[in-house]
Amino acid sequence: MAVVVDPKSKKLIIRFRVGGYPKQFYLSTGLKDTKANRAIVDTRWELIEREISLNEFDPTLERYKFGNKKKAKKEIEIDKITNLSELWDKFTDYQETQIEQTTILNRYKAVKRYINKLPTTDIDKAVAIRDWLLKNTTSKMVVVLINHFWQACNWAVKSKLITLNPFTELRMKEKRRKRGKDHQAFTSEQRDLIIKAFEQDSKYSYYAPLIKFMFYTGCRPGEAFALTWGDVNDDCTRIKINKSRNLHRITKSTKNGVERIFPAATGSKLQKLLLEIKPTPPDRERLIFTDWNGKPMESVKLQIIWKGQLSNHYSYPGVVQSLADKKLIPYLKPYATRHTFATLAIASGVTPDRVALWVGDTVQTVLMYYCHPEILNSECPDF
Repeated sequence: MAVVVDPKSKKLIIRFRVGGYPKQFYLSTGLKDTKANRAIVDTRWELIEREISLNEFDPTLERYKFGNKKKAKKEIEIDKITNLSELWDKFTDYQETQIEQTTILNRYKAVKRYINKLPTTDIDKAVAIRDWLLKNTTSKMVVVLINHFWQACNWAVKSKLITLNPFTELRMKEKRRKRGKDHQAFTSEQRDLIIKAFEQDSKYSYYAPLIKFMFYTGCRPGEAFALTWGDVNDDCTRIKINKSRNLHRITKSTKNGVERIFPAATGSKLQKLLLEIKPTPPDRERLIFTDWNGKPMESVKLQIIWKGQLSNHYSYPGVVQSLADKKLIPYLKPYATRHTFATLAIASGVTPDRVALWVGDTVQTVLMYYCHPEILNSECPDF
């Protein structure tokens, strides 16, 4: 494989060969030759390499084509701006062409709500804005908001909307999150206990297949929510994971943009699970996992069945919380299903690079976050 600059377009292209194909493949990226774009191209090549290794290579290259799947870049009006609210709106418009829509809905709209509460939105009064935030929000939120304002103003300077960034001297470093229960795993015995509890639960047994699938594949919850029967081959031995679904019911690419094919061994618990719940005939557009009303699953719903909810001042524990209350297992968040899969896979002798391929992450991330020594003596799972 080689990444070269096309002499005509001056853009990066990927040139490579695949065993069994006589001709060399060329893939145009449409990207200029920069360090950042080279990193993007390397990520796309990793996807191609993975699919070649899994015999899932698409010789038409249709799956690997580059192109902005988001909106075309909007024209930014070149007017001098002094109002932080107006500047943030323009920055948000620009960012909509660069990042996922879910980030706009979750993060950027939340920042705008804080801006609307400020006593002044004059960017020349950055110190007064900072001081008001210190008195009316948490110290952590001050760091987050000031850094967002700095980022927006930095973009505005480059776009010639303002001349100086008033928040440069006010930036603060964010404290790194300590590794906590978000990065822990269940033992194989605890995993099986959770699965059994879901199967036998009078209220939430409907969701047992979803919980099993997350434990058996290590996929992210949003990836499971987005799966359709069109993503699974006829005998349920290959699962294409290339999208995610969130609480806004927006379907997007996976967290890091990596598409992957998850293999389910013939006769494995994963294959049997899919064959058992597969409708006849399967509707390729139908979601595999839904709530009991047939509506799309969301993180909030998963949290209710997993941890529970508070209603009319009464607490209704979820399946996992109930087990934890009985001291049968430690309470870990749903994301622990991913950590459990990766940890037990490594414990069973699967190489970290293969685990990284299955979960759609880097080897470094797998070794740093998904390998838990305290679990390594447990029985290995049936993949």
